[in-house]
Amino acid sequence: MLVITNTLAASRRLLSTRVAALALVVALAVPALGDASAFAREQREPLSAIAPARSLEGNFLAGYIASLARDTAAASVFMRQALAADPTNPELMERGFVAFLASGSIDDAVRLARQMVRTDPDNGLARLAIGVDELRRGRWSQARGQLEPGGPGRAADLTATLLAAWAHAGAREDRTALGMVDRLEGEGAFDVFRLYHGGLVAAFLGQPAEAERRLASALEQQPGALSLVDAYARLVARRGRPDDAIAAYERFLEIMPRHPLALDRIERLRAGERPERPISDARAGAAEVLYALGSAGNMQGDELPAIIYLRLALHLAPDHPMALITLGDILERMDRFEEAISLYEAIDPASPLRATAALQIGLALNRLDRPEEALEHLRVLKDERPDDIEVVVAYANVLRTNERWEDAAAAYTRAIDAIEEPDASHWTLFFFRGASYERAKQWPLAEADLKVALELVPETSPIGRAQVLNYLGYSWVDMGMHIERAFEMLQEAVALSPNDGMIIDSLGWAYFRLGRYEDAVRELERAVELKPADPVINDHLGDAYWRVGRRLEARFQWQHALDSDPEPDEREKIERKLAEGLPDEPAPPSAAEATPPAPTVRDGG
Repeated sequence: MLVITNTLAASRRLLSTRVAALALVVALAVPALGDASAFAREQREPLSAIAPARSLEGNFLAGYIASLARDTAAASVFMRQALAADPTNPELMERGFVAFLASGSIDDAVRLARQMVRTDPDNGLARLAIGVDELRRGRWSQARGQLEPGGPGRAADLTATLLAAWAHAGAREDRTALGMVDRLEGEGAFDVFRLYHGGLVAAFLGQPAEAERRLASALEQQPGALSLVDAYARLVARRGRPDDAIAAYERFLEIMPRHPLALDRIERLRAGERPERPISDARAGAAEVLYALGSAGNMQGDELPAIIYLRLALHLAPDHPMALITLGDILERMDRFEEAISLYEAIDPASPLRATAALQIGLALNRLDRPEEALEHLRVLKDERPDDIEVVVAYANVLRTNERWEDAAAAYTRAIDAIEEPDASHWTLFFFRGASYERAKQWPLAEADLKVALELVPETSPIGRAQVLNYLGYSWVDMGMHIERAFEMLQEAVALSPNDGMIIDSLGWAYFRLGRYEDAVRELERAVELKPADPVINDHLGDAYWRVGRRLEARFQWQHALDSDPEPDEREKIERKLAEGLPDEPAPPSAAEATPPAPTVRDGG
């Protein structure tokens, strides 16, 4: 993230008087980033419906808030209009430049970057954008002029160094290209990038033995990196060793089971096909640099730098399927589902990743509150790929999230029946089918599935284990069954996921059902701090307050629960408690008590 994060942190300039005054008002008036993001999600309109404001100040304010909310598409609309009114303002240029990059308007971003470097020649992000654009045009010398390290501290600039190496490779300057990559030697954090791109450059320049040496060393360090596996496997297959290539993909599948690209590559190799070269064009090599950095930023949670790297990668290689998938995934997490769908739709129908993208389109449609469209989309996929369990599971997930519990359970059953021997990777199927059965008031079936999920969930998934323990433990507590065992399970769940308000609420409720009301208050107060708007947690805390004699506070929590949109059957109970309070204290339940009506368990998925 070096070029981008350093530039974003250091590139604040003096504002013009007009915009500076407005920026101060905005800084004082706009809430925290989380609040701005929530506001944007509530107010978001399709991009085509976003109308610019009528003044410079209005467009700046709207663009500023959109940027805070990470809505770069909207920010680019407003900043474009602001720049039209004040095209030489440094602050507007900087904000517009970043918004254009992040929204994919790379030509506009490059135009601004060329203006910016005239007054600020050390602006690394502007030079990166120009350099990438020169690479796309095949102007290798001009690209190097923007990218080659120069000045103190630039020698270890990973992004610029690797892109400059690919510019040398594009100009067929073999020794210089590999020498540029090797400048990163000694920087421990860059080892994998150095070895991987050194291998790709060597392969591109027709040095297969050197390429294999470097790629094999990189693969030893990161055996779970698909790009590495794919490049190494394609290289050795082209060198006449398809069995070694298949073995490399199979080792990867042990880490990432059922990955469509690895499965497709194996099938083609077994059919005798000779794969394409790892990299056939210097532009594609440079795009791989940017994709890898964007992917790393995505895993680290650095969304804006990741988006910018991925947009630049797509500027060089518009059909790069992994970049499209990764960028779509980031945008989905930011609730920008329309944009994500457009990226998924751009994936080549012949790509083995098109199936993954098609699934994501269905799930994104569901997140857009278009469930029938989502289900129809997934029905078509099921007809096209009747043996694809992932499609059936996606279909079941959409049914479940739309509270079609019996249909969801039936769909999960079809997926489970297609599995020869369930293993740790299938625990979620049993968990979600169990949740669907529980909501459909079929507790014996739900309990059996939740127990299987608990047996299957691996130790490497502590959050998953915590969710299963919570669901089963809370269900038992709420039904008055196996209280002591449920209490132990909920304690373990909290230890595994100590900041999950729902799980802490479950532990508090277990204390309540055991008659340990002071302990219940302590845990439920922790839970409500973490999830202040949850109606169930507030209702539980009200009950606990009542039992310890804090009745004014109890009524306050019940009222807060009522104002937080509880389920209809719970609303009636809360209203009765507000009117009458709780009845006299019952005796604590025992593990042998009969099962009362179905529990009000929250779905952790």
